[in-house]
This record gives sequence, structure tokens and C-alpha cells, in this order.
Amino acid sequence: MYRIENDLIGDLQVPEDAYYGVQTQRAMDNFNITNEKLSNYPNFIKALAYVKWAAAKTNAELGVLDQNIANAIIEASKDVIAGTYDNQFPIDMIQGGAGTSTNMNINEVIANIALEKLGHKKGENQFCSPNDHVNLSQSTNDAYPTSIKLALIYYNEDLIGHLKQLASAFRTKAAQFAQVIKMGRTQLQDAVPMTLGQEFEAYAVSIENEIKRLDANSIQFLAINMGATAIGTGLNAVPGYATLCAKNLAEITNRAFVKAPNLIESTPDTSPYVFYSSALKGLAIKISKICNDLRLLSSGPRCGFNEINLPAMQPGSSIMPGKVNPVIPEVMNQVCFKVIGNDLTVSLAAEAGQLQLNVMEPVLMYSVVESVQLLVRGIDTLIDKCINGITANEAHCKAMVLNSIGIVTALNPYIGYKNSTKIAKEALETGASVYDLIIEKNILTKEALDDILNPENMLGVSE
Repeated sequence: MYRIENDLIGDLQVPEDAYYGVQTQRAMDNFNITNEKLSNYPNFIKALAYVKWAAAKTNAELGVLDQNIANAIIEASKDVIAGTYDNQFPIDMIQGGAGTSTNMNINEVIANIALEKLGHKKGENQFCSPNDHVNLSQSTNDAYPTSIKLALIYYNEDLIGHLKQLASAFRTKAAQFAQVIKMGRTQLQDAVPMTLGQEFEAYAVSIENEIKRLDANSIQFLAINMGATAIGTGLNAVPGYATLCAKNLAEITNRAFVKAPNLIESTPDTSPYVFYSSALKGLAIKISKICNDLRLLSSGPRCGFNEINLPAMQPGSSIMPGKVNPVIPEVMNQVCFKVIGNDLTVSLAAEAGQLQLNVMEPVLMYSVVESVQLLVRGIDTLIDKCINGITANEAHCKAMVLNSIGIVTALNPYIGYKNSTKIAKEALETGASVYDLIIEKNILTKEALDDILNPENMLGVSE
């Protein structure tokens, strides 16, 4: 069963039980691009509804919207925020029109819910119109980017929660491996001794540094252009609307939103998304580097570093019996590559802005959110299926230290640079260990050498 609705283009059938309307139906017909629907992004739907709530509240307070209609719009918005109507957002995430389809989807759904609350039927827009009432004092060009910013705040908060778990997982391993002495390496060559615990603690700190960068960049989402309407001049919005709407949105979302200093500048400006996407790229690069390390440290088991063991997740070859691959770090690497690629999409979309509007915000939004969601799922997988199960080959790590030329650097203060150079040269030429040569030549007693090479004495970090 269908109802007939019409718009600028003409009449169109809409499913009778649908809360969306004619413009949403046109978007469904026009854009079948990603197979990713708005209904799959509840944080974005929630953000859109909060913006419509704030707009209705502001319009009523300024006397341009009947209070009964405003109340119905607000209650309808609350129902959408609760997730009751997520299935009424069937449009593709990538669309032409600078987000107009998304804005009209939320306008139509809220209008039809409000109509029922007012005792009317869906589509009886003379009593509550998607355009004249739900979209009052707004344009897609201010409501849509404001909703994106609120949604990205939600997504960022979720990502940071998972990143904190990742840092904690690394720190737990750091404590477990605090006494596991091993060789540090620079340029893939033996450097000087360290502990495996120090290595994993550095991973935890690295993730925590990226959390700070994400938080710092997400602050830019709090300056919004509600009240800008079409191009920033505020046409069709009454005086005071922009400031009051930002205040109302801040109150109902408990986020510190403020009116952007210049609405004409902020309406086409996508730099907050660019900077945040860049922070996501930086995070992806860090995590990918850590995964590269995990793959190297677990390489072997007989002919590689073999310092750690990753949990065995699946057989590693269709031809080589017994082979087990580091599949979890590998998949996390690939997640990071996708995030890095999405950042280029964001950059190109931002650059494509022209004059008073950037029409490429849909792909910009989609790319940033995809990056966040990929990272969240990848991080969960990395923690549960890899990091939590890592074990150390402690005896092998220590043996490599004792057999390394690199420990001679730690002995410099005790035997002098000249002796250290001679010992290092002889060890390289003969294949003997530095440890054995020092004892053999009576340069140090075994007791003294063992004391120097004790991790607590050799590996203290300067304060």
C-alpha cells in the first residue's frame, strides 16, 4: 500500500507505513552507491534528531513556532534519539546534494511522528511540515554539518574508550615482561639491551599520546553554524537564533557547543574534519608500526627473532605444515592502510569546496566514520585475539643479549672505550660472545659482569 506525495519534481509513491516521505524516496531511487544506509549509523541519526530538537526549542522560544507543534517535534526527536525509528533512514551515506537528502529524511520522519502525536495522519503536512516547521530557521547547509559534528563527537568518544583499553592491554604486558631482558635494535641492527617490559610500556604511552591528539582535534567540532541557513547570512532565521540555538544544543546534549565566530566563513569550512581525519591517520600509522613490531618480534620460530609468541589463531599455509602466521597484526595493518587512504578522500573532499558551500560533505562524513568504526573493530580484535595472549621467550631473549656485541656499550663505563672496542672486534671476528671474552681475559669477574648486566642496574631510565 502506498500514499502519494509530491515535491518540486512531481508526484511519487511512498510506502503507506513509512515515516519518511517523498524526498527520502527520491534519494533511495537516485543513490545506490555504497550499500551503507543511514540506518546503520545510529550516532548520526541521534545527532540529526538532537539538532532538530534544539531548532524547535529555539524557534518556540523566539515566538516563530507554535508551542504545540514545537512540543510534538521535540517529543518526536526524543523518540528518534531512543533508536525507535532507525529503520526509517534508508538512504545511502554517499549522495549528491550536499546532504539535502539526509536533512530531508530526518525532517520527514520527525514531521510524521509529530503528526501522529498531534492526532493526524502521516503526510498531512499542513499540520506539521518537514520544511515549514521541522526545518524552520534552517538550511541543510547549517543543520547537516552541525549534525556531523555532534555525531563525530560521539564516535570519537567511543574510539577513545577502545584506545584506553588498548593502552591498558599493553601496560599489563609491560608489567608481565618487566624483568625480561632483550636486545633493543636500531635500523634492524643490534643496539643496546632493554627489557621487553620497556618496549610494551612504550606502546602504551604511544597510544595515550594519540588519545590526546584526538581529543584536541575533536574540540573544533564544538563551533557550529546553526543559524547560518543557506550561506551564512542567516536569511529566514530571526535575530538571536544562532546564539540561542547553539546554547540550546549545548544544554540538551551536554556538550559545549558555541556559535561559530563568522557564519559565512564556517558554512563552507571543513577544516575540523580535515584535522580530525589527520589525527586518525596519525593513530593508524602508530598502530600499524606497533603491529609491524609484533610481527618482527614473533618471527621464526627457528629462524627469526622469536622473542615473543603470538596466539596461534589459524593454520598458516595450505602447503607448509606447521606454519602459523601473525594474522591478527596483519589484519590490523590492513585496517590502518584503509584509514590512511580515507584521509586522502577527506582531503580531496575538503579541497573541492567552492565559494559559500562544500557539497562533498557526505563522502567526507562517510570516510571519517568508516575510519573510526574500522579502528574500533580492529582494536577489539587486536586486544582479544593477540595482545592479551602474548607470551615471552625469556631464556631466548637473554641468550641473545649475552651473545650480542651490543652489550659492550653497557660495559663502556666499567672497562673503558678502548677495551670495549677490542672486545667487540674480537667477538665479531671469532664469533665468541662478549660475555665469554671479558671473563676469559679477566677484565671483569663473572660476579661483577652479572651485576652490571642485571636489568635493574643496566636499564634504569633517567628521570
